[in-house]
Amino acid sequence: MRVAVIGLGTMGAPMAANLLKGGCRVVVHNRTRTREESLALQGAERAASPREAARGADAVITCVADTPDAEQVILDRESGVLAGCGRGGLVIDCSTIAPAAARRIAERLAAAGVGFVDAPVSGGSEGAQRATLAIMCGGSEEDFRRASPVLAKLGKSVVHVGPAGCGQIAKAVNQVVIAGTYQALAEGLCLAKKAGADPARVVAAIESGAAQSWVLANRSRHMREDRYPLGFRVRLHRKDLAIALRTAREAGLPMPVASYVATVEDGLIALGHGDEDMSAIARAVRRAGAIADGPM
Repeated sequence: MRVAVIGLGTMGAPMAANLLKGGCRVVVHNRTRTREESLALQGAERAASPREAARGADAVITCVADTPDAEQVILDRESGVLAGCGRGGLVIDCSTIAPAAARRIAERLAAAGVGFVDAPVSGGSEGAQRATLAIMCGGSEEDFRRASPVLAKLGKSVVHVGPAGCGQIAKAVNQVVIAGTYQALAEGLCLAKKAGADPARVVAAIESGAAQSWVLANRSRHMREDRYPLGFRVRLHRKDLAIALRTAREAGLPMPVASYVATVEDGLIALGHGDEDMSAIARAVRRAGAIADGPM
């Protein structure tokens, strides 16, 4: 299977590497062309544009930062994926974008005889590297069926949620849930510290109970050590929350927890922490509680 991967950031690059390991012929393109080099050394072909990457591909995966980027990469008349896809092609967008935009892209591609699946992912950089991502998909049953063999090489959970745009709705829900979870974990660890218990032992005590979560298992140590190596950037989660909050407003639903976390992330970004991992939310809780920098 020949698969094009466009967008080689924290998630896209390891996803392309896993497709190579899975036996696919992989063509890569990235706006910053130097990011293609390490994958070329692993056996990937390089393409000068999304249009060139899409030519002859059985499936095209896009994984870019935001809604305008996805629309440009996929739909641009001169250099976009659509310009290179023939009828019967398939585009799988693993970016996190607005659900309405996913539906618009699907309609444009369908008019040209090209299938589309919106397939945002969750699981952080670790999940991308280990091919253990959770992938939530929107699109027709037929397009999902065609996309499944590719996505199975990237994730341990691939779920068809509904028509085009439903994958992005699921991702918005995911980002709302983890927003509250990160904030609650930071508050809980700081409570342990301020109240006189060892936060590490508190984690050991609760991690098998009702408080268990991916965030607790994978990010509590970062918060305790006051060290935030990149898994998923604060500024990208804030972008995702903006999508979720806009979707909620359109649906007439207030979301006070997500709205509060959005303001916390705005503060972190203003202080220069936007490119740190989301667990840096603990910085704000520490500051509010007058907890000194460094390990708890």
